[in-house]
Amino acid sequence: MREYAVVLLTAALVTYLATPVVRVAAVRLRMMAAPRERDVHVIPTPRGGGVAMYLGVAAAVLVATRLPALQRTFDDSQTAAVLVAGGLICLLGVLDDKFGLDALTKLTGQIAAAGVMVLIGVQLAFLFLPVADIGTLSLGPDVGVPATILLTVFNFIDGLDGLAAGVSAIAALAFFAYSYNLGRVGYDDVASAPALITAVLAGACLGFLPHNFSPARIFMGDSGSMLVGLMLSAAAVSATGQTDSQTLGSAANLLPLTLPLLVPIAVLFIPFVDLLLAVVRRTRRGQSPFSPDKMHLHHRLLAIGHSHRRAVLTMYFWAALLSFGAVALSITGGQVELLVLIGVLLAVGVVVVLSPHARRAAREARAAEIAAQRRRSRAAHPSARAPHAPVPPAGPADAVDRPGTATTVPRTGAGQVIP
Repeated sequence: MREYAVVLLTAALVTYLATPVVRVAAVRLRMMAAPRERDVHVIPTPRGGGVAMYLGVAAAVLVATRLPALQRTFDDSQTAAVLVAGGLICLLGVLDDKFGLDALTKLTGQIAAAGVMVLIGVQLAFLFLPVADIGTLSLGPDVGVPATILLTVFNFIDGLDGLAAGVSAIAALAFFAYSYNLGRVGYDDVASAPALITAVLAGACLGFLPHNFSPARIFMGDSGSMLVGLMLSAAAVSATGQTDSQTLGSAANLLPLTLPLLVPIAVLFIPFVDLLLAVVRRTRRGQSPFSPDKMHLHHRLLAIGHSHRRAVLTMYFWAALLSFGAVALSITGGQVELLVLIGVLLAVGVVVVLSPHARRAAREARAAEIAAQRRRSRAAHPSARAPHAPVPPAGPADAVDRPGTATTVPRTGAGQVIP
C-alpha cells in the first residue's frame, strides 16, 4: 500500500506541476475552447490538460518500475499496453483540441488506439453471466477483441469545471480498492496491473483538479477525457475480464458471483448512462449520435436550479455512492447494515437532486398565499365597501371667481397688484 501511495502522489505532483506549462503552451498554440451555446464557461479557456495528466501517469509508471513490490506488475504486458495506447489516444485528443477533428475521424483513432492496447496484452477473456445457469463464458479472440475495443471507446463525462477530473478520480479510487482487495484476499497478487493503473490515474486526476475546478483555468479536453475513458475501461477489463468470477465465491451465493460483473458497471455507471441517454436522445431526433447538445446529466442539474459547483458536487456524490457502494458490497459480502446505509444515502441523494424543485415550489406557494391574503385584506377593508362621492371634473370654469370664494391674486412686484 505504501508503494501505491508513492506512485499516486508522484502522478499527482507531476500533473500538478506540468499543468501550468501545458496551459501556457495551449495558449500559444491557440488550443482554446471558445464559449458555445451548450457550454457553461463564458470566456475562452485553454484545453489540452490531458497532456499533463499523461505526463503524470508516465512518470508514476516509471517510478513503479523501481519499487520492489510493484515491479511484479510488469511481469505481463498489461501496464505497458495501457501506457502505449494512452499515449496514442492522448495524441489524438491533442489533434482534436487543436484542429477540431470530425466525429468519424476521432472514432477511428479511438478504435486504433484500443486495438493497439488489445494487441499488446489487454483483452476481455472471460465474461460471467449469472442468469439461466449460463455461468462463465470463455471468449475467444474473435469475440473478446471487438468486445474489448467496444468497451474502451468512449469519452468520459465533461462539461462542467472539475466534473470529469473529480468523477474520474472517484471511479479510479473505487476500482483501486476493488482490485487491491482481490489481491489482499489471495485471489490475485496485491501488486497487479489494474491496481497500478487505477492508482496512477487517480493521482493524475487529483493533481489536475486544482487547476480545473470552478472557475477552471484549463480544460482537460479530449486528450484527457479519452485518456481517462481508456484507462478506466482497461482496468475494468484487466480486473474482471481475464478471471473466472465463479472462483470468487460459492455457487450457492449469488452476490459474490454477480459483484465482479456489477462493480465495473457501478463504477462506470454515470458516464455510461450519460452516453447511452445521449445516443438514444439524438437518434430519436434523427440526429447523429455524435452531435452535441445541452441535455447531458450535468446540464439537467443546472436546468432544475443547481448552481455550477452544486451540480458538480452532486455528481461527485452519486459517483462515490455507486462506485464505493458496489466495492463495499464486494468486500463485505452484502451485510444488512451496509445495504441499509446505501439505501439511506440513495434517499439523501434523491432529496439533494430535487431540492431546487422543492424550494422553488415552496417559494411559489408562499408568494401565492401572500397575494391571496392581500386580496382578502383589501376586500374586507371598510374603504373598499364605502360609497365614494363623485369628483367633478376640473375645467376652465374652476379658474373663475365664484361668489363666496377667495381668490388669490398673483403679485408682479413689491407692493404692486394686478387688478
